[in-house]
Amino acid sequence: MIIGVPQEVKNNEFRVGLTPGNVSGLCKQGHSVLLQRGAGAQIGLTDESYRIAGATLVNSAAEVYGKSEMIVKVKEPQAQECAMLREDQILFTYLHLAPDPKQTQALIDSGATCIAYETVTSRCGALPLLAPMSEVAGRMSIQAAASHLEKTNGGLGVLMAGVPGVAAAKVVILGAGVVGRNALQMAVGLGANVSIFDRDLERLRQIDAIFGNRVKTLYSDSLLVAQEVHEADAVIGAVLLPGAAAPKLVNRDMIRKMKAGAVVVDVAIDQGGCFETSKPTTHADPTYEIDGVIHYCVANMPGAVARTSTFALTNATYPFVEALAKRGVIEALRKDQYLRHGLSVHRGVLTSEPVAAAQKLDFVPAEELIAA
Repeated sequence: MIIGVPQEVKNNEFRVGLTPGNVSGLCKQGHSVLLQRGAGAQIGLTDESYRIAGATLVNSAAEVYGKSEMIVKVKEPQAQECAMLREDQILFTYLHLAPDPKQTQALIDSGATCIAYETVTSRCGALPLLAPMSEVAGRMSIQAAASHLEKTNGGLGVLMAGVPGVAAAKVVILGAGVVGRNALQMAVGLGANVSIFDRDLERLRQIDAIFGNRVKTLYSDSLLVAQEVHEADAVIGAVLLPGAAAPKLVNRDMIRKMKAGAVVVDVAIDQGGCFETSKPTTHADPTYEIDGVIHYCVANMPGAVARTSTFALTNATYPFVEALAKRGVIEALRKDQYLRHGLSVHRGVLTSEPVAAAQKLDFVPAEELIAA
């Protein structure tokens, strides 16, 4: 199979879909890899390292898309990339379609087979291709909150850890999944006063067993959320409904009642965000202010630590790339029900029920489509 790796075009996105080690493995199995020149250069993965690994270097994204049978990338395709997809291609990347009707329609129109990293599952029901970036984003969320609480960055002027005689920052984390637990680990490590919400009591029990009275574990009740958010210096939005739009847990009135200079970090922004006042931002312009509250809603947070993120991501995605290249998309999807959960669009048909529900579209279950 001919596998293409284009350079990412999203604002300040420096990750790359395959490492030189991945390329070497694929080439030894008889596949060909086309890499757009410079795709990994910003994170120290040189064109020469890819050439030595066996990749063929090409000058443009158009050449990558034009000659490849499978495109492996990181972020959802932008409009110009969707326009280069064709019916006989596989696209394997993050998609986050639920809040993005334009991208959904563009992928349907392309006729390509589009598999979303974020909805591929594992035997235990986890999301193995989302987890590495959730770990990174969860840890970064506390770094972002701590930085933007500084007065010089528009915040209230609060040190996350406090000092002897002065209270630490109050941090509220909404969601105890992978993002939330990694945010919790960082916040506790910095010495913050932390509350974490979830509706999974077993997760809360696990957190309590690990952290004890260093963390306040709370069942996600709207009145209690409102109370904790009102008192918070920083709120981390870490909720996830796989493949679906994120629920709006914090409304405008709750934001209005927060302290001036408080910070909200919406890690769920890829799925539409869990704050009513959220809108996507970029690393170039990461924040905005509403009712005196600093909003950090960068849609590709792990892109800021792109080298770490690239290796963490490809460690998880590479076995699936191998399977798709070896078996072809139909056979790979038939043999692997967990990979099949990632199928979002196939030859002009939407296959994701959560996306269909969010956008009020028709869909055909992947099992039916593949069987046909």
